[in-house]
Amino acid sequence: MNAAVNALELMNARIFPLICAAALFCPSASRAQRRPDKLVPPGLETQVKQFFTDKTEQARALAKEEKQEQAPEVWEFFAAGENGDWETVASVYRDLRRGAYQFEGGQKDKRLETMAWQPVNECYGAYDSCANMEEKYVTKFAREILDSMPRGSIYFGGTDPGRWLPTAFSKSHAKADPCFIITQNALADGLYLKYVRTMYGDRIYMATDEDSKKAFQDYMDDAQQRLKDGKLKPGENVTDVNGKVQVSGQVAVMAINARIAKKIFDANPRKEFFIEESFPLDWMYPHLLPHGLIMKLNRQPLTEMPKDAVQKDGHYWKKFTDDALGKWLTAETSIEELCDFATTVFENKETGDYESDPKFVRNANACKTYSKLRSSSAGVYAWRAKNSASPEEKQRMMKAADFAFRQSFALCPYSPEAVFRYTNLLIDQGRKADALLLVETAQRIDPRNSSVANLLTEIEKMK
Repeated sequence: MNAAVNALELMNARIFPLICAAALFCPSASRAQRRPDKLVPPGLETQVKQFFTDKTEQARALAKEEKQEQAPEVWEFFAAGENGDWETVASVYRDLRRGAYQFEGGQKDKRLETMAWQPVNECYGAYDSCANMEEKYVTKFAREILDSMPRGSIYFGGTDPGRWLPTAFSKSHAKADPCFIITQNALADGLYLKYVRTMYGDRIYMATDEDSKKAFQDYMDDAQQRLKDGKLKPGENVTDVNGKVQVSGQVAVMAINARIAKKIFDANPRKEFFIEESFPLDWMYPHLLPHGLIMKLNRQPLTEMPKDAVQKDGHYWKKFTDDALGKWLTAETSIEELCDFATTVFENKETGDYESDPKFVRNANACKTYSKLRSSSAGVYAWRAKNSASPEEKQRMMKAADFAFRQSFALCPYSPEAVFRYTNLLIDQGRKADALLLVETAQRIDPRNSSVANLLTEIEKMK
């Protein structure tokens, strides 16, 4: 069975970074190019328009500080958002991003290599997240994250909603009211680091260019040694070309980001830290504790996951799934029952006897967003089940991980991340039949997803 697990982990390492990549640095290309452009719901429009106003002021101050020519379309973009002209917002952003330095393709515009570009991304992200998720679930997401943290905390956002929505709903992002919001996914971007240093550098320690260079060099040295020792991670692209080590790909980028995030964590010992995960950062796992929708990053590693924390986390997510999916999913629910629900509600688009909230199950953004959150906490339990020295905790964490992954799958059975992570757990337990049923169901719901189709083929080959 070990060979089977390794094959799945290798495929997961190849595909999981790609699953996350669309949500790492910016709104995904597919969403930015989608038509027709959607409107912000009336209940959120005042919030988003005010955010555009605040970010316009910040962008003008940054442009003045940099003394660098700015693309005039930037100001057209901000003006459209302040006026609620969402069609123009989407259209101008599509044109601007072709020239932005973070994105592949297109002729790059040097006028967008500036700190003022960051508020543009934030405003578009806020618009995009609000326009494409039901108002109820947008507000719940942003408010529960912000309200759950003590004032002055440092929050690492990860996915698109995890970064953009708390930023848009905070009283003032630039003033860190109520918290310092940073994305762990862009820390290797020198301009982004400069931007957050400009906002926060007089109140907390923010990584410097030297810190960034050191993180890069430390990773290169480590990768070079592991290349020699044959200990590269699956999916880690490291090669030796004429004596020079070259690295590429999302695994390497996130490894550098992880080192910079660790520097920020270590250099602010009196601050409380929280994270909304996009891509697992290995050093964080011993420190992580479920905290509502997100996770708390404890100052010291936890010797054991507290039982009351797991119980509280279970109650929180049971209430959420009861409200969003209906009151049928329990710790005793079988894989067969789980897949029957997915087939009825997501494949056949029927209500059945489940009493799910149609505003949730018929909104792909809401499903993917909340499934991702639950998958992240499930991943922490799975890590502890694998690494704990206590047999009792191993068993307890395996049980918690299994149920949390079932909840994640139920929230979005076409999420490749939910499918891959839960499948790995099932195969690791020797439950090939359950894994096969899970992946077959996901493949029927989203037959165009080649990664799930490939996973199904790999499982069918297993002995």
